[in-house]
Amino acid sequence: MIHFVGAGPGAPDLITVRGKQYLEKADVIIYAGSLVNPELLSYKKEGCEVYNSAKMTLEEVIAVMEQAEKSALTTVRLHTGDPCIYGAIREQMDILDEKKITYDSCPGVSSFCGAASALDLEYTLPDVSQSVVITRMAGRTPVPEKESIESFAAHQATMVVFLSTGMLQDLSRRLIAGGYTADTPAAIVYKATWDDEKTCVCTVGTLAETAKHEDITKTALMIIGDAVTHSNYDRSLLYHPEFTTEYRKGSSPT
Repeated sequence: MIHFVGAGPGAPDLITVRGKQYLEKADVIIYAGSLVNPELLSYKKEGCEVYNSAKMTLEEVIAVMEQAEKSALTTVRLHTGDPCIYGAIREQMDILDEKKITYDSCPGVSSFCGAASALDLEYTLPDVSQSVVITRMAGRTPVPEKESIESFAAHQATMVVFLSTGMLQDLSRRLIAGGYTADTPAAIVYKATWDDEKTCVCTVGTLAETAKHEDITKTALMIIGDAVTHSNYDRSLLYHPEFTTEYRKGSSPT
């Protein structure tokens, strides 16, 4: 069996209980060494084989999994955050399907959730933003044309931009071209939940300047939108005394 496991955003105690149990029982661990906190490997049992996929190709990763299956071993494929976001898991699963190797998925805490906790931020504020766009800039890996930064910016929803720290000047330009103003609130969160976590609140127009000043060049994500400064939002109706729900009857306004 292959278990695809979300390692969480960084802090070793933010892996799920199930994910930790899988790590403790694994005979083989293949972890994304460029992003996963190596402290998570302290959960492995004695004799467990460990491979760093940052130094491997897809074919080499699959070869390790296949050999483990032939030896009736349990493998954990440990991805950063939640594997469903920029985890490149589908291509692995498709090959395993072809080889008739069984696998399952264990979700994890994504770094966009870790970043919100670092800022004490709520992404979805009434009358401010009720949608979150998770995206990235096109680099060596392209982005579909229909998913341009400009097209998402036009919605004025909260945006979380991954894998783009080295392109902040261009990101600012494209966000403004799409409809955000230069003074729209923004934040850069470096290594959310790690010991060396750093948070910087700025604006769309000062993203590149802020990152340069803080010497942030990678392993960060950007949050864009008025939710960053959590001002001018409406009270939630769910807990309003006049609002009736399935569980309680609201009072009449006085």
